[in-house]
Amino acid sequence: MKLRVKPLKQKDAGRGLAAIDRQAMEELDLENGDYVVIGGTDGGRAVARVWPGYPEDTGQGIVRIDGQLRQEAGVGVDDTVTVEAADVKPARSITVALPQNLRVRGNVGPHVRNKLSGQAVTEGQTVPFSLGLGPVSGVGGQKIPLKIAETDPSGTVVVTDQTEITVSEKPAEQIREPTGEDDRETPDVTYEDIGGLDDELEQVREMIELPMRHPELFNQLGIEPPKGVLLHGPPGTGKTLMAKAVANEIDAYFTTISGPEIMSKFYGESEEQLRDVFDEAEENAPAIVFIDEIDSIAPKRGETQGDVERRVVAQLLSLMDGLEERGQVIVIGATNRLDAIDPALRRGGRFDREIEIGVPDKEGRKEVLQVHTRGMPLSEEIDIEAYAENTHGFVGADIEQLAKEGAMNALRRIRPDIDLESEQIDAEVLEDLEVTDDDLKNALRGIEPSALREVFVEVPDVTWDQVGGLDDTKERLRETIQWPLEYGTVFDHLDVDAAKGVLLYGPPGTGKTLLAKAVANEAQSNFISVKGPELLNKFVGESEKGVREVFSKARENAPTVIFFDEIDSIAGERGQSVGDSNVGERVVSQLLTELDGIEALEDVVVIATSNRPDLIDDALLRPGRLDRHVHVPVPDEEGRRKIFAVHTRDKPLADDVDLDDLAARTEGYVGADVEAVCREAAMAATREFVNTVDPEAIDDSLGNVLVNAEHFEHALEEVQPSVTSETRDRYEEIEQRFQRPDEVDEETGRQFY
Repeated sequence: MKLRVKPLKQKDAGRGLAAIDRQAMEELDLENGDYVVIGGTDGGRAVARVWPGYPEDTGQGIVRIDGQLRQEAGVGVDDTVTVEAADVKPARSITVALPQNLRVRGNVGPHVRNKLSGQAVTEGQTVPFSLGLGPVSGVGGQKIPLKIAETDPSGTVVVTDQTEITVSEKPAEQIREPTGEDDRETPDVTYEDIGGLDDELEQVREMIELPMRHPELFNQLGIEPPKGVLLHGPPGTGKTLMAKAVANEIDAYFTTISGPEIMSKFYGESEEQLRDVFDEAEENAPAIVFIDEIDSIAPKRGETQGDVERRVVAQLLSLMDGLEERGQVIVIGATNRLDAIDPALRRGGRFDREIEIGVPDKEGRKEVLQVHTRGMPLSEEIDIEAYAENTHGFVGADIEQLAKEGAMNALRRIRPDIDLESEQIDAEVLEDLEVTDDDLKNALRGIEPSALREVFVEVPDVTWDQVGGLDDTKERLRETIQWPLEYGTVFDHLDVDAAKGVLLYGPPGTGKTLLAKAVANEAQSNFISVKGPELLNKFVGESEKGVREVFSKARENAPTVIFFDEIDSIAGERGQSVGDSNVGERVVSQLLTELDGIEALEDVVVIATSNRPDLIDDALLRPGRLDRHVHVPVPDEEGRRKIFAVHTRDKPLADDVDLDDLAARTEGYVGADVEAVCREAAMAATREFVNTVDPEAIDDSLGNVLVNAEHFEHALEEVQPSVTSETRDRYEEIEQRFQRPDEVDEETGRQFY
């Protein structure tokens, strides 16, 4: 039967599987676990174990195999292959050969058998194989090439639990196929090694793979095939990896240009080196020329000071779109500074398409995690889904680092069992290697996400349970921020636009910042915290640039909550400032255009807090900008009771402590005051305990120390309410004005929205 080849899902790669369309399985009379021969072009042949296809493939006539099997069959994605049932015998014994640079002492046979169990292998075949972590896992954490030296019986056999595995004395480099020919090289990077970039990969394949494999299609249409693709996005998202994968998959000549390498102090030599690269690519066509960090050799000519850079840009332009035909040579450029590239390069005929390789979302992070933990001995307690949720702002390189650090933590645990002076590592030590949940959690603490590095504050771990009282306020925040992110389909169906921003205002200490942290955590979104004054800069234009960069980062990493603490410090009413070169007014103008300008905010919500809303510029407070005004009031008695419960939850309280009585006696206390009362009461208990107990017996007597009513009495005398009745009345008056549109303040003449 003829079926069309598609890539396998990331988590299933490297296991010798062929996911076959369910209807095709029925026609071929195949069951799960059967074996098939996949016949490709030029006599290519691969044997794989059958796996039921994915639901979306039903009736499509699709077989999904990984890069290793595609290489063996000599086919690419979207090629047609023949699939037929194979009679594969179980292996009695197999001899494997390890690479020369791998030194392992003891019997690795059981380890190899466990890893290859159920996989079909052929004599002379190279199987990517994971043999542990760290120094024995191959370069960069990739799998090591294991050569099948001999099988009994001969031909293609299946590794079972009864198969005897022996290790050849000859290294893998000296083992050849029976025919005397070298086997096909194992591809370094395949499509299954790229996670979370399915749409982008499809675009790159369309621009590069199609013209190289089927140029006749373009001749028939009477058009020139694309000359180049420009990949742009934050560092570490997989731009270089994608270029390598495409080159491997289509078996094209791949050459790279590193900007600084071609630069020379001699006149004309830089351009000559660039020409040499293109000439070499043309001789080895089909070829891909990959220019990494292209902004370093092709900056805007009007802005660069050096003459060399201008000549290099001109040479690159003529090479990509000159009089001389280049044949099947495609240029891939990669940059994280798209706007720094000369505009002459960014037109059709040179870089025909610009593809953004963005920061992965939750599903993308899950795929990348599956790629990097594929060969790891993970413990069953590890939940990949949970790590995908908790790695906001992580790009592919960060996730790779997370997996690597987790593996290194596992290695540290067994390091005492390794004889560092010996050249070989005991096979039994390798068997005990396992990456646990604690290993990954410890690794996660030390990794800072690249995509949010300049402006990132760790995603808060504050939950709604830690916010006492304020039920109405919490509900309004949920509706404004969480609902659009969680129930986007409902908002689309009702054609409702989510709020752009929320202003939390109220007396100091009522919990405005705490609420912002809790809603960012509960909404499972990235969190960018901006302390107002830190944006201000003494140089003209730098303050506005800081605002632009914050919003640019937020768009790249959506969904994002931008939190402006004390926004009145940077968004005061315009026309009032004297002697500051109007920097405050320009910052306000920049904020206004970012919030409600021509460029729309998608999945980005702004939370601003202030205890002086009367100082904020009117234009910021109108609908479409900070259009939800939420008053965070002084808590009532019930609210104070809940706040006391939050702050005494983990304290050892005596039976005579009555939280209801404390709540009734703390009229006018805000959340910060209540926290101070609880802290002072605990300190009083600590002081009394330390002064009355023998220092040597403190640890043994800890169970007897309690915070009692007398300690709280002392705390109430020490801590006074921070909000006066006049202050409270003032904020309630402001709330009433916000609720009545277009209310004019008689004293100041200001208009409230």
